[in-house]
Amino acid sequence: QVQLVESGGGLVQPGGSLRLSCAASGFTFSNSAMNWYRQAPGKERELVATISSTGGSTSYIDSVKGRFTISRDNAKNTVYLQMNSLTPEDTGVYYCNTKLVIWNHWGQGTQVTVSS
Repeated sequence: QVQLVESGGGLVQPGGSLRLSCAASGFTFSNSAMNWYRQAPGKERELVATISSTGGSTSYIDSVKGRFTISRDNAKNTVYLQMNSLTPEDTGVYYCNTKLVIWNHWGQGTQVTVSS
């Protein structure tokens, strides 16, 4: 079965950095685009970044452009989200996601808290 396991979240001060990882299994990772979503308290889940199956194409929401970088290692079946210059507005639960055929698959999420 499809499994997505996120790690790397935590508490960080404003201006700090974190690197999230998502280990994938149960499907052909190298054929699948991957996404990072986040959900802040009291807000809807939003798409933060997307990477194509080969890693050759990426996209970001405007609020993280220039600060976040999505990448992947198809040999390790892992997708990453490098987050720099973090602000309190980046606080939330971050989820790894992929859509296979018509089904969305989600990890359990990892909490990111940006606070002094």
